Amino acid sequence: MWVFEQEPHMSASVPPRTTTVAGVVREAVAPALVAPVLHGSLGDLPFDNAEADPCFVALGRKEPGGLWREVTSARFAAEVRAVAKGLVAHGLRPGDRLALMARTRYEWTLLDFAGWAAGLVTVPVYPTSSARQVHWILKDSGAAAALAETTEQVRLIAAARPDLPALAHVWQFDAGAVERLIAAGRGLPDSVIDERRATRGPEDIATLVYTSGTTGRPKGCVLTHANFFAEVDNATELLHPVFRTLSRRPASTLLFLPLSHILGRMVAVGCLRARVRLGHTGSMAADDLRADLAAFRPTFLLAIPYVLEKIYNTGRATAERMGRAAAFDRASRVATRYGQALAARQHGTGPGPDLRLRAARALYDPLVYRRVRRALGGRVRHVISGGSPLGVRLTAFYAGAGIEVVEGYGLTETTAASTLTPPDAPRPGTVGRPLPGSAVRIADDGEVLLRGPHVFAGYWDGEKEEAVPPGPQGAGQWFATGDLGSLDADGYLTITGRKKEIIVTSGGKNVAPAPLEDRVRVHALVEQCVVVGDDRPYVTALITLDPDGLEHWARMHGLDGVPAEELAHDAGLLAEVQAAVDEANEGVSRAESIRRFAVLEGEISERSGHVTPSRKLKRGAIARDFADDIAALYRA
Repeated sequence: MWVFEQEPHMSASVPPRTTTVAGVVREAVAPALVAPVLHGSLGDLPFDNAEADPCFVALGRKEPGGLWREVTSARFAAEVRAVAKGLVAHGLRPGDRLALMARTRYEWTLLDFAGWAAGLVTVPVYPTSSARQVHWILKDSGAAAALAETTEQVRLIAAARPDLPALAHVWQFDAGAVERLIAAGRGLPDSVIDERRATRGPEDIATLVYTSGTTGRPKGCVLTHANFFAEVDNATELLHPVFRTLSRRPASTLLFLPLSHILGRMVAVGCLRARVRLGHTGSMAADDLRADLAAFRPTFLLAIPYVLEKIYNTGRATAERMGRAAAFDRASRVATRYGQALAARQHGTGPGPDLRLRAARALYDPLVYRRVRRALGGRVRHVISGGSPLGVRLTAFYAGAGIEVVEGYGLTETTAASTLTPPDAPRPGTVGRPLPGSAVRIADDGEVLLRGPHVFAGYWDGEKEEAVPPGPQGAGQWFATGDLGSLDADGYLTITGRKKEIIVTSGGKNVAPAPLEDRVRVHALVEQCVVVGDDRPYVTALITLDPDGLEHWARMHGLDGVPAEELAHDAGLLAEVQAAVDEANEGVSRAESIRRFAVLEGEISERSGHVTPSRKLKRGAIARDFADDIAALYRA
């Protein structure tokens, strides 16, 4: 039986203060839940934890054989100190930039905190970055040292090194970098690191995180230690049931999203700060991730909607192969209604699940919902989802299946989440309320503006080696996100589109492509959807097929072995894709709806150069490379 053990935590229920102009909510301000940090830096966290609770199992480290080794607070602090001494021994000075290029792994977090303990500024680099991106980030940041995971990554850095005069050291994780650093620092006293830590304060720069660069060169976002403290302290307090141990099972999470992205980094820091057991896995391959989740058994996860959509679609496909598709669909409807009833009760708009609905849920729990939970390790009660909206239906389904999805919205410039869904008051379809201690404002043109201590200091100026405040408003003022949105009477934010991505048809209709794309992409057959129509008579879409979904569809229709390019023209398959498009169109007007679509034989992915590592579409590159396909959609 799935039992929720959650103690009341009233601070999360404090609603934001809203301001209404001409009947429209224009601003929401949420009171802080914690006092600001006035002394110290993130580099102190491992040592504070070791002093407070040396035997606490702070991390789980996966060994080469697949077993997980426990790492106590005392052990982690000792390793951080040893590696930090190695960085100092190699001549790195306070404020020097240290680049980290690797998949999500234990050593990434170890080096992050060792760099901070040594007074350095860490610079994440996506492991999938191109040679041009690596060159630009290392040059613009003025990195003095770099750690890469693989030989191929080291070669990328080496190729750019003649143009990187500041880069004095390059180490490779897979070639014993950590052990070499520890060996180099053995001759230094421990007091060296204590002295370095004493020189760092909240307002010092912690990291330079480069944006994805969908339209041009990535920009380095300057995030301070104070930014991280404001973000993680208020977020973990708001998400009290997620980050606190409220039952016999200690809170824990397994990170699989890139630590190069601010969202994964924020959760890693939050776990160390809140003393939540943290694990890492660098593979998102279905079999590898399933095995790691089963072994680690986290209580909550950080995910993007794509992962949750895949789990749902895989469960449905499995049921269909077993001849139980109808039962799965009934269970899905029950869970969705159950989740909606729970949300209604939490908001005081309904009585909650009735006896009949509770009985139906109990019936399907061992048959369907337990399998869904088992796919996430078996103990997950919460999922923090970001990047794009999950959708009302799937959010309600997971809630009904026993997994509460906490959605949020933010950018690199806001140290990740700037709004979050309170666990005690979810509102599916929104991205939550302002992070405690911050504010959200809607500008006259609908643009979302953000303010708070979690908002970055500015963009990095490589020549001056300092932060330049964004825009004319200056640091600490309102940050213009480029996103469009609206606030409701309770201060919940809904994102309606991207300002620069708004499509204007030849008939003058404004269309936000992202919500339509998200709705189409939920379908099991769809890998990617790109809505187009700027200065065209109507809206169309480019669609690519999901390999797993396509394989399953072919098997269920007796078309095993048929090449994918032939399946893309199958009338039955196209009818299913059309159904997905029709369902997405139900949420918009006729003028905004997708009238035609094309299923592409090529791919729209990071590998093809059309998607950033954080899964944002490079619309300019897509329009250029698929110009003929787009033109064909508008021929009579």
